[in-house]
Amino acid sequence: MKAVMLAAGVGRRLYGDENDNLPKALLEFDGRTLLERHVRILLDNGVDELVLVVGHRKEDLLAEARKVAPDGFVRSIFNPRYKEGPILSLWTARQVMQEGDDVLFMDADVLYHPEMLNRLLRLPHPTCFIMDRDFEPGAEPVKLCVRDGVLVDFGKKVIDDYEIIGEWPGFLRMSADIAGKVAMAADACVRAGKVDVTYEEAMRAVLVSEPPGTFAYEDITGIPWIEIDFPSDLLRAEKIVYPLVSEYVPDTADRAPSRPTKASSQ
Repeated sequence: MKAVMLAAGVGRRLYGDENDNLPKALLEFDGRTLLERHVRILLDNGVDELVLVVGHRKEDLLAEARKVAPDGFVRSIFNPRYKEGPILSLWTARQVMQEGDDVLFMDADVLYHPEMLNRLLRLPHPTCFIMDRDFEPGAEPVKLCVRDGVLVDFGKKVIDDYEIIGEWPGFLRMSADIAGKVAMAADACVRAGKVDVTYEEAMRAVLVSEPPGTFAYEDITGIPWIEIDFPSDLLRAEKIVYPLVSEYVPDTADRAPSRPTKASSQ
């Protein structure tokens, strides 16, 4: 399995439109960057390669990658249009996603306890989202909707006909077949000139077109994490979430999912 991580953006919502700050993947917590944390967790889970989509201040990102990862583990792809819509970074990685390997999609700007990724990668289901039911409703969170144990919608705007709803932390495990289809959906968006949409649009297009149950989900509610988009997120990450990540100890219930609608039971 390879991981594809999007890390090209300039962080407009965090730093402002015209900034030259370091990429969010280089935010540090207790002396370790987010990128270093990602790399260590991926290595611990036996992931073969990290493909890093870079853009803004790519030299700084790649210098950190060389410092924290073993030789040959990180491959980079440059997105020259990194100042445009986020789907272009996914589109930049389309050929990698069509190489015939299982793919772990990752946002670079997430601080989380390793158990979150451990849970996702040790599941038997090859295509799986993770979701957190404990979230603040609103327009900003990317949501997953479940009805009758099946994922029925995904995105910031979703249908109302669901039984369970949760927030997506930004990681998606995909079989080689599904990864290829997501790549083609991203390519279709870009070819149609829809470069201002989010990359979730490509994932949703495949979700709703595949047979029910193709995409499973794992409930990771209770595992501490935060996506860092805004200044308030960074403050919360530093003051609240990082201490929770440091202190969190997975319990038996976390390691042994019991609800039949979860991916691990399929």
